[in-house]
Amino acid sequence: MNDNSNDWTRRNFLATTTGAGIAFFLNPFTSWVINDIDPKVLKIIAKTISIDTHNHIDVPFIKADFNARNYNLMEELKKSGLSAICMTFCVDRPSLTKEGEAYERFIMSLDEMDETLKINNLKRALNLSDIQKSHKNKTPIIIQSVEGGHFIEGKVERIAVAYNRGLRHLGLMHDGQTLPAMGDIYTDKPQYGGLTELGKNVIKECNRLGILVDLAHCNNDAVNNALEVSTKPMLISHTGLNTQLGNNERMAKMMMPRLISNEQAKIFANAGGVIGVWTHIADTPTDYAMNIRAMVDVVGIDHVCIGTDTKIATAPSTNERMNKTTNQSWDSKDGFLYTIVDAMLKLGFTETEIIKISGDNYCRIFDKATSI
Repeated sequence: MNDNSNDWTRRNFLATTTGAGIAFFLNPFTSWVINDIDPKVLKIIAKTISIDTHNHIDVPFIKADFNARNYNLMEELKKSGLSAICMTFCVDRPSLTKEGEAYERFIMSLDEMDETLKINNLKRALNLSDIQKSHKNKTPIIIQSVEGGHFIEGKVERIAVAYNRGLRHLGLMHDGQTLPAMGDIYTDKPQYGGLTELGKNVIKECNRLGILVDLAHCNNDAVNNALEVSTKPMLISHTGLNTQLGNNERMAKMMMPRLISNEQAKIFANAGGVIGVWTHIADTPTDYAMNIRAMVDVVGIDHVCIGTDTKIATAPSTNERMNKTTNQSWDSKDGFLYTIVDAMLKLGFTETEIIKISGDNYCRIFDKATSI
């Protein structure tokens, strides 16, 4: 997203022109004015509870570093057009080196996120009702998520601690293995035949408490084991079909282990699951819309959502790549969702289909998972 004042200006009114039609439109969540957006796009976004189901806010594990940073979540959320993000962090980067370190990082991260939310006047959604109320009030909201259950360290009772801190979305796996292991990661050589007993028990505890389980980073055997264990619908928040590889051979080779086959996608969807399509192998918004279409063609319109695996806001950095946020996924002058909805409309998606993919499908399984 370009922060140039020519793209975004503060207004307290809706400006119109005669003859040329509407010139400026209000973002449904704020008084930001958006230039040259198709009225059809704005109409859809205004009525949609739109959620990025995997969006990172990576806070430092050193408090002094956190105190020196400023995460402008509210501004970036408003620019994006999203109603909510699943605010995700991980604790296995850099690699964990000692027992207890994962839990220390987890608690530190939640403490820092508490401060970030307070500064940005944002709240966590604990259930679907919270999301619906915030959308009605035109206020963005956060769904607290963690990527990888490393903080558990074999102590399943820690999931209740996380629940009481507002966690409602738990990614079972990440790049680094948990200790003890919970199951097979899709980028590692299989060792456990799917899920371990600990992995299965974590899913059962999430079901009991009311936490949505995210199976991204699990290999096929682990996913299928989870389907046997879980009494609630689950999510794979960020992936894509392994038939949609884009034009970058290097990226395609790196991403291939992280992608899902048509057959596995159907298995997961038939069990009630929802699959998030990410932006990593899409060079343009049109490419991304085409990847969404490909997933819909395989699993059906009720089983697809958005899961970018981008960052809604980053702290200032001299590394330009690290500063690239959700709103800058394709260097668009418009916010993320405005760009994507426009691309989907041009590709032939209907309003109803866009609303389902943008958030309704996630809301359905989030409600079932968090209702106890």
